[in-house]
This record gives sequence, C-alpha cells and structure tokens, in this order.
Amino acid sequence: MTTTPDTRLQAMTDTLESLIPGATPAALSVTVTETLPGPGERSNSWTGSPAALAEKLFTALHGHTTAREPSSPLAQAEDAKRARDIGAEIAALQRGHTDLTAAPWYPARPGDLVHVHYEAAGQMAAFGETYRIAAGSDGFLSMRLLCHTLPDDTEFLEGLVGCFAVDDDPDPLMELWFEAGPHRLTIVRDGRPVHIGGA
Repeated sequence: MTTTPDTRLQAMTDTLESLIPGATPAALSVTVTETLPGPGERSNSWTGSPAALAEKLFTALHGHTTAREPSSPLAQAEDAKRARDIGAEIAALQRGHTDLTAAPWYPARPGDLVHVHYEAAGQMAAFGETYRIAAGSDGFLSMRLLCHTLPDDTEFLEGLVGCFAVDDDPDPLMELWFEAGPHRLTIVRDGRPVHIGGA
C-alpha cells in the first residue's frame, strides 16, 4: 500500500524510538500493561512496535495517519501483521469478509461477469481479466476465465492469468475479493454493473 507520510506521525515514532538511546529501532517493542488490583488477578497487555503505538496515538488525536491508496483485505492484514498489531490484522480480515457478504448483490450468481484490473508493475503493462460465474455441481459455483488483455507472447503467460478460476466452490468470489481486492473488481449482473471497484 502506498502512503503519504505525515511528519507529525514520524516525530511521534522518532520520540518513542529515542526513549532508549542508541537502540536499534527495528528491535524495539512497546508493552502497555493493565495491572488489576488483588492477588492472583490476571493482567492484560498490548505489545507492538513504537511505530504501531505512534500510529494509534496519532489516529486518536488527528484521525487517519495518511492518505492511503486502496488495497486488498489481505494486503491490509499483512500491513497490520508487519506493524505487529494482531487486532488490526483480524479486523482487516473480518472487515473484508463483511464488506463482501453484506454487499446488496452478494452472493454471486451464474452468469455474473467479474472483471479484474491489474496495475502496471515493473516491465509489465496494466492488464485485465474477465471471469464468468457458472453453475457447478452440488449447488456450488465455478468461475472460469473468459479472456485477458495480456499479449499472447507475454513471458510466463500461463502463470499470470486465470489464477482465480475455480470449480465447484461455495463462494468463488472470496479468494479474488481478498487477494486482488474489491478496488480492482467490477462485477456485472444482467448487463448492469453491481460493483465498480476504484470508483
């Protein structure tokens, strides 16, 4: 995820990292412990990096820390994992699931078209794929690749396209929603877009 850093957040992070002079910032962690009264009482604690604590404090004081580009639920969870924030990691996954399953057009139906847009990366130009939802066996659904916009002479073409095609899946959109992200998807039902990612 690309972000625009806020100098106030960086100042908070630097202040927390300087509490132990000469320490290596990547090796630091912060623990906040709740001490409950009484013998044998359980204590609660939170542990994270100085950057994660600074972000929590900054968000409480100023709102969101950065202008964020859209990212998939899985990428958001990975960002939280790197920040050592298990609560945010779980929340990102739960929010992704809820966003999909609470959508008014959910669940997918046979005949739905699912378009995926991939941004340019390195030497590869931006491209797209189109999948079609079809009835599978035993009430499940399949999602089959219809077409893509990569040139046929693209190196490693077979490994780049069709990776979200599934057969007989109870929820063929789940993996695509979590990995590619809703911001990259456009879903068309009966000739009308019901979800327009990135809009």
